[in-house]
Amino acid sequence: MEIKAIPVEKPEGMNIIIGQTHFIKSIEDLYEAIKNAMPSCSFGIAFNEASGDCLVRWEGNDGDLIDRACRIALDIGAGHIFVILLGEAFPINLLNWLKSVPEVCTIHCATANPLEVIVCETTQGRGILGVIDGYKPEGVENEDKKKERKALLRKFGYKL
Repeated sequence: MEIKAIPVEKPEGMNIIIGQTHFIKSIEDLYEAIKNAMPSCSFGIAFNEASGDCLVRWEGNDGDLIDRACRIALDIGAGHIFVILLGEAFPINLLNWLKSVPEVCTIHCATANPLEVIVCETTQGRGILGVIDGYKPEGVENEDKKKERKALLRKFGYKL
């Protein structure tokens, strides 16, 4: 058994969601969930099939995001995982929709931060152990940083 950190190569600031599901039908259900949650969002989805042909299945409405999602899914190489790349959208608007897809087992991350996926590889294949999402904390926020956080959330429209 070998543990590896797989760096996720995506443009800085691009949002990504990585999760685990269990059925080939998932790729179409994830597509429908995204279109229902955010009809005008551009996105690409890749799903690693874990039996049969063991292909990376894909959907989406943006060719570049689809290609990037497929490359990331191949690099991770774990079975039954999905990778969603979002263009000009935040995962917060989508997560509950994804969690309600019956085949979805786990959401490992939803982030725009630099990302590493920690996988365990055996003779059978790979599985995701966890993710490294961004960087470690540098301290505790002070009152000025708290004001900045609150202003940012209001700028994005998430708080009144």
